[in-house]
Amino acid sequence: MIHYVCKYTPIELFKGFGEECAVLEEMPENFEMSDQIAHANLCGFGKSVIQAILEGKADQLVLVNCCDSMRRVYDIVASTGKCKFLYMLDLPHEDNECEKVKFAGAIHRLKDAYEAYSGQQFDKELFLRSFAESEKEREPYIGVLGVRVSGVLEDMIQDNIQMKVDNLTCTGGRRLAVLPEEMETMDEDAMFLAYADALLAQMPCFRMNNSTRRNQLYLDPDLKGIIYHTIKFCDYYGFEYASIKKNIKVPLLKIETDFTSQSAGQLLTRIQAFSETIEGSEDMDPGTGISEEARKKMKSGVYYVAGIDSGSTSTDVVIIDQNGKIKSTMIIPTGGGAMMSAEKSLAAAVEKAGIQEEDIVRIVTTGYGRAYIDSGDDSITEITCHAKGAHYLNPNVRTIIDIGGQDIKAISIDEHGAVTNFLMNDKCAAGTGRFLEMMARTLGLSLEEMSTKGLEWKENIVISSMCTVFAESEVVSLVAQNKNVADIIHGLNVSVASKVGALAARLGKKNPGEYMMTGGVAKNQGIINALEEKLGAKLYICDEAQLCGALGAALFAYEKCTAGE
Repeated sequence: MIHYVCKYTPIELFKGFGEECAVLEEMPENFEMSDQIAHANLCGFGKSVIQAILEGKADQLVLVNCCDSMRRVYDIVASTGKCKFLYMLDLPHEDNECEKVKFAGAIHRLKDAYEAYSGQQFDKELFLRSFAESEKEREPYIGVLGVRVSGVLEDMIQDNIQMKVDNLTCTGGRRLAVLPEEMETMDEDAMFLAYADALLAQMPCFRMNNSTRRNQLYLDPDLKGIIYHTIKFCDYYGFEYASIKKNIKVPLLKIETDFTSQSAGQLLTRIQAFSETIEGSEDMDPGTGISEEARKKMKSGVYYVAGIDSGSTSTDVVIIDQNGKIKSTMIIPTGGGAMMSAEKSLAAAVEKAGIQEEDIVRIVTTGYGRAYIDSGDDSITEITCHAKGAHYLNPNVRTIIDIGGQDIKAISIDEHGAVTNFLMNDKCAAGTGRFLEMMARTLGLSLEEMSTKGLEWKENIVISSMCTVFAESEVVSLVAQNKNVADIIHGLNVSVASKVGALAARLGKKNPGEYMMTGGVAKNQGIINALEEKLGAKLYICDEAQLCGALGAALFAYEKCTAGE
């Protein structure tokens, strides 16, 4: 098996040797082995290639010199001696006639090198038979653009998007326009020149000097949304994302990974929320229908629905009656597993409402633990549920800021409460509820004490680091300097507000309307004051702020029931 990393790789050439080819897309759990011999700032994909070689998952590899990272990867892999056949293909960055001739020569040299290595002779008939024409069906689809995605990530996107997904990244968009019959009568030099022409005539990757044709990717009328993938330490496609963001009219989600399988798991909520924002996705709701037993209860005129928000720090429940009014709520600390916490919180909410659990005809779950709660009829992301709940509480809200236990979300909604755009920061604890918990513990305070004590500040102390670990060290140092605790807390509040405000600013303010803050941190008056100053706007805060996700889930359950009546 010959592995390759770029769509410009002449894989049909290797078919002429009777060899099979595959994209090297291993997404390791970590870079434990590659980090020992590669620079720390090498891109994640480059490290994944080195890791795969060191783990013995590829012994024949063709790279292209499309960027500095690939040049470094070639040198490192060569030094390991782990590859039986390792080749660096010289790839032009233009598609003019001169470069086509040079690329044809590069392909010819690759052929000669593989003949010398394998002892096999190139078979022209096998080569010509390897070209397969494929007509693209005209149907609505979601395009995955940007830099390469692994099979793991591509499968995750396909499994969670309720329409066709087309991989248009630098490895997935490989389409050649060569017809073999045109090449049958050519001599080898002319044949490889035609082959080089076909390879370079593909939709250009963003590393090509002239990549203007790429606008066809996002101007396709069948395109209904874009998931744009970038890799940490890879700037090329970050530039393109900034460019197309201004021009497209379809929903857009940017995701970044370090090309490990752990990073893929972090993206599940974003991908599912994106699916829920796509026009028509509600019509494809995979949730179950209304059971006969539930219908009987609904006909009696007295029934209830529930929403369960399984978060990292608390599990929240909202019960709504048959009139769409809140009947009961409950918030308990998450502990002992999502399922157990959900059952405990639901039971407490049922008891508080003075009803029987059997009276609840439908349950919708949300939050990070939603996938582990068996009692739910449907599962919807917290992003969509927060939007639904916020609109119910205040129809004038257009931007929601949710500071959760382990992430920050900025959500833009329309006049109907539907998500139009969202951004998340879930790669570190900076600015989250966990960050505040750690700072409170460092200062020997409760979260309640910390939320008010910072209001008494006098000196404007700047906390320079947003990293939770380094910020904690800063706080310890400030305490040692006998700085006033209220001043330190104010500095922490401003640092959180800066982080959250920057996220909201990236979201933009296209729709006039109010800001709303949800989540448990909405109880922290110091954070509210600092954030209002950063935003230059008032935040709508209500008693149900922490329950917003569970409320939205309950409202979705209620709408499902009323639609089925």
